[in-house]
Amino acid sequence: MARIESKVRELVGSDADMRTAVEVVLERADDGEVEWADVRDELTSGQWGRLIEKGILVDGDKGFRLADAAAARAGLEENTSATSTTSSTSTPSIDTGDSSWSKYDKGAAVVTVGLFLGYSVSEVRNIIGGVMDLALGPLAEMLPFYAVVMVLALATGLYSTLLQANLMDMEKMGMYQERMKDIQQRQKDARERGDDAALEKIQEEQMEAMGDQMGMFKEQFRPMVWIMFLTIPVFLWMYWAIGVGGNAEAHIPVEQIVLPLVGAVDWTTGVLGPMQAWIVWYFLCSMGFTQIIRKALNIDMTPSSA
Repeated sequence: MARIESKVRELVGSDADMRTAVEVVLERADDGEVEWADVRDELTSGQWGRLIEKGILVDGDKGFRLADAAAARAGLEENTSATSTTSSTSTPSIDTGDSSWSKYDKGAAVVTVGLFLGYSVSEVRNIIGGVMDLALGPLAEMLPFYAVVMVLALATGLYSTLLQANLMDMEKMGMYQERMKDIQQRQKDARERGDDAALEKIQEEQMEAMGDQMGMFKEQFRPMVWIMFLTIPVFLWMYWAIGVGGNAEAHIPVEQIVLPLVGAVDWTTGVLGPMQAWIVWYFLCSMGFTQIIRKALNIDMTPSSA
């Protein structure tokens, strides 16, 4: 089982004491199972817990058994050759090379920054609104404006979900989170043992992990650039259509909307603090459609290292 072998290598590579822990468990599990009482004289509770947490030890009939003894031994053997070439005991950095932005990502980011001017500069808003109206104008003529907003919320929710699913590496982000949890657990164990030397090495490893954190930030922000690149023109068209902003004029006829607990209001009326009716209605539709889309397409945005 390659996964068990990899996890043993990771444990032993990050903490030299875990080599002894794995060897003891392999030795004591003669009949196929081992209990805490069998190894507590040579293992700490933290080491025992990490073996269970990593899935190296799994539930047995009476105690715990090795998920794959052969893979665990192979992990120790490979680690022996690895440790002969390096004296470092820190876990390797997560490869974040795929997080680097392409020229298209950077170009979209530059254009997105320019699109933000439309919120404050009426000339930019009018140009973008007029261009977008070529595609959205016929839709506004066929449907009432509340239905147009629903269609736009559905469309933005769909491409936002697809962009996040395809541009974000959930497995890599999960690996980063798992690594940080592992560092924190080893730090806790070292404090309990009073091992200052180990604490110092773990703190150095935490500083190295900051590079991974920047990679994960880039991984998360990359799809947001494309989402804003596509969504800001939609918002600017709604600004242009209903006349949002100082001295702005509505360019399409819109009726009032009836909101729960509020009643009939104009689209530019503030209904939730400074938030106007149109943006409240859009976010309600967007949140609802996004959850339905993720469920229907079976897309899970939770980081996973599996």
